[in-house]
Amino acid sequence: MKLSPRDAPAYFARPDPEKAGLLIYGEDAMRVALRRQEVIAALIGPAGEEEMRLTRLSGGDLRKEPALLMDAIKAQGFFPGPRVAFVEEATDSAFPAIEVALTDWRPGDAQIVVTAGALKASSKLRKLFEGHREAYATGIYNDPPGRAEIEETLKKAGLARIDQAASEALFALARALDPGDFRQTVEKISLYKHGDDSALTAEEVALNAPATSDADIDDVLNVVAEGRVGEVGPVMQRLEGQGVAAVTLVIFALRHFRILHAAASDPGGPGQGIGRVKPPVFGPRRDAMLRQAQGWGMHRLEQALRVLTETDLTLRSAGQRGPQMALVERAMIRLAMLARR
Repeated sequence: MKLSPRDAPAYFARPDPEKAGLLIYGEDAMRVALRRQEVIAALIGPAGEEEMRLTRLSGGDLRKEPALLMDAIKAQGFFPGPRVAFVEEATDSAFPAIEVALTDWRPGDAQIVVTAGALKASSKLRKLFEGHREAYATGIYNDPPGRAEIEETLKKAGLARIDQAASEALFALARALDPGDFRQTVEKISLYKHGDDSALTAEEVALNAPATSDADIDDVLNVVAEGRVGEVGPVMQRLEGQGVAAVTLVIFALRHFRILHAAASDPGGPGQGIGRVKPPVFGPRRDAMLRQAQGWGMHRLEQALRVLTETDLTLRSAGQRGPQMALVERAMIRLAMLARR
């Protein structure tokens, strides 16, 4: 039977122990693995693997020895409780062994959980599970997680008290990061808030979120974007002393001003535009970039991007001579003066 993407999250959390099996397939191996872990944990409990109620096989194993899966689903362990026979990285070459196991499956046998990569609608393996009355097949797609899925992740981490700004930051983060990275970030936040009963804030989310740029480079970009011409030179000298390359600085500047341009040109206004940025920005950095986008406006930001693009091309030119950082510093001063108009 087919398990729709809408119904799948609820089934992953509470799978039917009386079913014969489940096929989870998709392009993103991390997303598939996370769902498989969730299903198996729900079926056999936290001690299931220690009690040897989980048998792991690979699709390659079944190509060589098809009987392994049948042996696994029929075997009786030393410990009572539900059992799972897990087949990972399965392809259509494992179809004969899995077909026999599903056909001969009886109540009381181990449930068969199979994971696979992207499978076409014509896949034998996919058709087998979709056409079986006692088994499910579901695809994991690269769509952003839904609200219910995100809320479930936060609930499992024990994050119950979250203010509105922090909630928005977490939802943006969930849509920007890979599922595994998002879960690790949530776990990090949970540890950070351990023993703290106050509501989670957007600033605390920003503190624990994966870094998106070097803080010192952010300093010079904020100085430039806010038109603080007199501070450009000293900050640039500090960066040069730290060994920051001129090309690196221009790359970060282009990214910064592209974000500002995207926010300023958004039909819903800079406030909505800054919320669509990927990877997202949070806390004080978000507030600063929103002010900058509002102050510059779309047309002046287009001028700024032209200045930076020309500077980047000059730096990469084979005939460019002279100190590269001095060239970048002049471009930064031009931008800071442009910000004051």
